[in-house]
Amino acid sequence: QLLLVESGGGLVQPGGSLRLSCVASGFTSDAYAIGWFRQAPGKEREGLLCISVSGRRTNYADSVKGRFTISRDTAKNTVYLQMNSLKSEDTAVYYCATNRFSGCGPSSYFSYWGQGTQVTVSS
Repeated sequence: QLLLVESGGGLVQPGGSLRLSCVASGFTSDAYAIGWFRQAPGKEREGLLCISVSGRRTNYADSVKGRFTISRDTAKNTVYLQMNSLKSEDTAVYYCATNRFSGCGPSSYFSYWGQGTQVTVSS
């Protein structure tokens, strides 16, 4: 059974940083592409970043370019989302997901989701 569990969310001031973790179980984190998404109140879910089996990164959102990065630690079966220079508009529930493919492809292909972790950026 595929399972993804996110953690690391919380309250952070504007300009601060957070690192989110996505632990995979039922498969190894380098078996499939894994992506990070977010959903703010009243908005549709938005794709952010993805890392493929080969390690290639795909960016789905211009709003996070240069601020967010994705990485993978195969020893810990974990994919990370490092978020820097956070803004109030980054406030959302953050999800990781897999599409069960080796490559990232369109963000709409992701169908196995974690439960999400709340990130609130506020002073």
